[in-house]
Amino acid sequence: MCGRFTLKTPPDQWGQLLLPLEDRHGALQQWRPRYNIAPTQNILCVVASPGGELDYQYLRWGLVPPWADDLAIGNRMINARAETLLEKRSFRGPMRSRRCLVIADGYYEWKREADGKQPYWIAPGGGGAIQFAGLWEINRKAAEEPILSCAIITTDANEELKEIHDRMPAILRRDEAERWANLDFPADRAQRLLQPAPRNWLVAHKANRIVGNPRYDGPECLQPPD
Repeated sequence: MCGRFTLKTPPDQWGQLLLPLEDRHGALQQWRPRYNIAPTQNILCVVASPGGELDYQYLRWGLVPPWADDLAIGNRMINARAETLLEKRSFRGPMRSRRCLVIADGYYEWKREADGKQPYWIAPGGGGAIQFAGLWEINRKAAEEPILSCAIITTDANEELKEIHDRMPAILRRDEAERWANLDFPADRAQRLLQPAPRNWLVAHKANRIVGNPRYDGPECLQPPD
């Protein structure tokens, strides 16, 4: 699964590298470095408008389906398994018409070790921003105002990372991201883009166990244990 991630790389280093698009909602102006992004928080995404234009937008992390009358259901839907997206009631519709990209520069995963669960920060060895495949939805029943929410898609971990956890976010290269975000690209073909990351691209670093507490959101989260 993916239950925590980071986005500390400033937009001026990636704003035009991922997808060259405008910031019509002013989302990049709200950006601040994040070291411990947690479920139910608003996360920076790229979303396609009905006309097909792409824009940055903040979405609540934890997908709340249109039929839900309680936001708490989103706590159980922070991730969506790539293999079953077209089978699950809550994901079939978004897979066809509400795909999004989640901007990050690394994610945390926990490994069971002799002295307890040890978090690892997993990120590209060369640094820089990455894009997770995601789905988003709009709910008008669970709150007074419409809720825009999303889930991060996970796939099998690659051979290097399986010893930490058997799942990982589906990370898309730029060409894959453009196809994923293009809603004219068929859902069944988009599903085939959701593959484990290549070998020797991501590097795992031991992180501080305080990342388990979402109140901590500073550089100390990445400091390895003594």
